[in-house]
Amino acid sequence: MFQDRRDAGRQLAGQLQHYRDQPDVVVLALPRGGVPVAYEVAESLNAPLDVFIVRKIGMPGHEEFAIGAIASGGTRVMNEDVVERYRVPEAAIEAVAEKERQELERRERAYRDDRPPLDLTGKTVLLVDDGLATGASMHAAVQAVRQFGPARIVVAVPIASPDTCQEFRSEVDEVVCAVTPALFYAVGQGYANFSQTTDEEVHDLLARAASQGGAST
Repeated sequence: MFQDRRDAGRQLAGQLQHYRDQPDVVVLALPRGGVPVAYEVAESLNAPLDVFIVRKIGMPGHEEFAIGAIASGGTRVMNEDVVERYRVPEAAIEAVAEKERQELERRERAYRDDRPPLDLTGKTVLLVDDGLATGASMHAAVQAVRQFGPARIVVAVPIASPDTCQEFRSEVDEVVCAVTPALFYAVGQGYANFSQTTDEEVHDLLARAASQGGAST
């Protein structure tokens, strides 16, 4: 379906042209894989580009089991039902959250240099990733972005599980999933080249967007 993430971004942008040249639109990429996709979307729409980093807060001792997340801007969202059900000690949560906060800040510095994040207040925010499987990171991003007071939130991805794509329709203002294969098993199935995006590539694409007047100022 897509040669690589850049190709996916160009194809996704074709379904987002109603946002082209709109002064209140900003494009936020979920790194790392969402950045090459979002770069092409932002360039096509003539919109500013930034990253929105989400780090999972895992259950202490079972880190693969997410009980919450922290995101750019210092926002934190927790699954309080799970925390209460398993009686997770607050001190243990804080220890995990602090570790993830340090990694989030490291990535912010590595990706953005000294550019401040975009102001999202009153904006139409396009949240872009390279695809949705469970959608856990995107759900956390939506909840975190909402705390910044945007006018509208749009989830836009090249490929998604049909069920996950549908889930977001009741959560945000618009959902654009370019391809939703009936037999979905992984995001990578839609890509000929799904090699890992590096920190350096994220940095370079954001710097390029900034030099073109299309990134955070």
